[in-house]
Amino acid sequence: MTGRAGMTRFLPVLAGAMLLLVAHLLDPWAVHALRLPSANDRDWGRLLRILGFAPTWLAISGLFWLESRGQAGQPARAADLARTGRDIIIAVAVGGILAEVAKLLIRRERPTTEFLGYQFRAFADAPFTTKSFGMPSSHVAVAFAGAAVVGRRYPRTAPLLLALAAGCGLTRIFAQAHFLSDVVAAALGGWAVGWRTGRRE
Repeated sequence: MTGRAGMTRFLPVLAGAMLLLVAHLLDPWAVHALRLPSANDRDWGRLLRILGFAPTWLAISGLFWLESRGQAGQPARAADLARTGRDIIIAVAVGGILAEVAKLLIRRERPTTEFLGYQFRAFADAPFTTKSFGMPSSHVAVAFAGAAVVGRRYPRTAPLLLALAAGCGLTRIFAQAHFLSDVVAAALGGWAVGWRTGRRE
């Protein structure tokens, strides 16, 4: 039984590693095939990208908190709503900070118009700034962290939230701000943070 439980826990890690490997193999193709800079100038593109903006999730968190204040006769529901609002903030903050720290450690540059291989900046060169680093995408980590919290608490919303967060990732690739692998790594990390944070106590 213990071996089976261990395997069950290991399978998502293995699946994530395989997905990240495939994303790296597809990076040269994605740089060319998924180029759509105009996406961020369109309403649908702005809608998707803003899910990677932490204050968006702060506003969503506020909606849960406000709703919790109107549940005086249902203390359990009020507590659940308030906890969801709190956990959205925690997950988004942790996901975003971890993405920035990972950028400082990995130090992989953002893509250029032509894929000439991955470029890395030396640690001695501006060691404490993430400017021009792309691995992983902070926008995508934030989007998936927030989506995972709400999706775990309210499972019927999970498919739509996952699709919206994935759309945020696509806008970052369309803009050539990130490689496909930057987005996949951030999605996996952000979702893991949000899923763990969103578990019911």
